[in-house]
Amino acid sequence: MKPARVNAPAALWALLAFAVAAGALWLLRGVPGVATLWAWLGAQFGFLQQPAGFGIAEGWLAFDSGDSYTRAFAAGLVNTVRAAVPAAVLAVLLGTLLGIGRLTSHLLVRALCTAYVETLRNVPLLVQLLMLYFALTHLLPDSTEPVQLLPGWWLSKGGLSLPWPVREDGAFWPSRLDWPEPTAFNVIGGAALSPEYLTIVLGLSLYTAAFVAEIVRAGIGSVAVGQKLAAQALGMQPGQQLRIVVLPQALRVIVPALTNQLLSLVKNSSLAVAVGYPELVSVANTSLNSTGRAFECIAIVMAVYLVLSLLISAAMNVYNARVALRGWR
Repeated sequence: MKPARVNAPAALWALLAFAVAAGALWLLRGVPGVATLWAWLGAQFGFLQQPAGFGIAEGWLAFDSGDSYTRAFAAGLVNTVRAAVPAAVLAVLLGTLLGIGRLTSHLLVRALCTAYVETLRNVPLLVQLLMLYFALTHLLPDSTEPVQLLPGWWLSKGGLSLPWPVREDGAFWPSRLDWPEPTAFNVIGGAALSPEYLTIVLGLSLYTAAFVAEIVRAGIGSVAVGQKLAAQALGMQPGQQLRIVVLPQALRVIVPALTNQLLSLVKNSSLAVAVGYPELVSVANTSLNSTGRAFECIAIVMAVYLVLSLLISAAMNVYNARVALRGWR
């Protein structure tokens, strides 16, 4: 008998192979055949160094029309990550609660969770995004009359304004919060989240949570009844049983399926182009129309999503190895 070995994640090997191939091409760039390939790539993708000539409405990476197409794609990538990460966190949290709610003995809670799951997972995500965008831009009050959700949180057709930490000149850490304040025309101060950004984050999280709920429900259902009875015999409360005994064992079933949902969430973020959020695909479409480089722009988008997916898969595979059943074979 020998201990089972955990193989290195396949995604890490794929990234390593990609890096080795790129490094080999760079080192062999003087070889006639490889030099021809580099010359062709330079001719095809040389437009990336040219000024883009268009602006990007929002994002963490500063960008103006005089910057290059390379920076434009980088800004689009940052916007994609900026929307996908909070959407993934919200989807996992909400999906976990919904999955547990579907197993509760409380009839009303179970019915509401079931209705949520069956409704949202059976309506196309694009339709949900369009309906949510309509609600945020037409049904909310004007910017002159925002609704206060929490102290310092103001919601209107112009988006959501919330307090944000501010770093003073010369300081390394933020020293105060900038609180938004409503004025006669709009809300000023703090951080402003546009309706487009709110649409894609809420849409992705609410839609993906319905699938995560079913994954969590199946994972909890896979735990043997004897484990739950043993926890009851030890005097554990229902919450303790779930947190200490059931969920740690259910993760062995939940994590592999959850990985697929996180990959789908990142790729579904490309639908943000339908509501005008300037993520990677939106930037690629604008660049394509400006330069006519259809193949090159689409190839960049494919490569970026491939790398993002491999990184997510690698991270989740590492976590899956940590929660996998330890034993002998």
